Amino acid sequence: MTSFLSNIFGKGPEVELPDHIQRQKSLKKRLNLGGSYLDTDFVAFDTELTGLDFKKDSIISIGAVKLKGGIIFPSNSIYRMVKPESELNHKSVVVHEITHSDLDEAEDLDRVIDDFVKFIGDAVLIGHFIHIDLNFVNKVLKKKYGIALSNRAVDTSTLHDWLYENDSRFARHHEGMTDKTDLFSLAQKYGVPAEKAHNSFYDAYITAQLFQRFITFLPDCGIKTVKDLLAVSRP
Repeated sequence: MTSFLSNIFGKGPEVELPDHIQRQKSLKKRLNLGGSYLDTDFVAFDTELTGLDFKKDSIISIGAVKLKGGIIFPSNSIYRMVKPESELNHKSVVVHEITHSDLDEAEDLDRVIDDFVKFIGDAVLIGHFIHIDLNFVNKVLKKKYGIALSNRAVDTSTLHDWLYENDSRFARHHEGMTDKTDLFSLAQKYGVPAEKAHNSFYDAYITAQLFQRFITFLPDCGIKTVKDLLAVSRP
């Protein structure tokens, strides 16, 4: 019926997408895959959620920090609290320690995600189990604009596992692999300071520091370009 009516009345004017969303359409063409990852812009990010059920849960905070190669810029960062679009549950509150009162002054999700997309620009994204964070961000973007992020992504969990399996020097240097691969266990294993209490910015900063440590081992493994890095660290 929709296509029938469109044929009669026309499709109507297309909604003009804002510039930061338009840029997503050609982003992959602008990334120099053959260039060194040491000269590449990255953004490490993390989200806090009401839960992990993609269909019913939602974002309650998002934090991110920029890097150039392995150099972290803590002052070039964002941290935003979001009005939840689903109920907080006890299990998630225990993890992120964000309560209803903490969200009294929180912002609308659409605005925060728009600002996040502007912040990341063309950067390659870094996250720990980043597919979870990407799924929730893309859920918002698809609903509002009908698109998903085009930014390439690096998963520090995948990169860690690849290094352990392919670089004996990495395993020897860190005295074997840890069975626990959550962010805080890896931070403890690889000498990244981490307090028990955390938020999305703090977790993004820890992730950036893990990435910083891991990439020092990559050149000896023949991993020199952005393309090489993506091949061994995809979500």
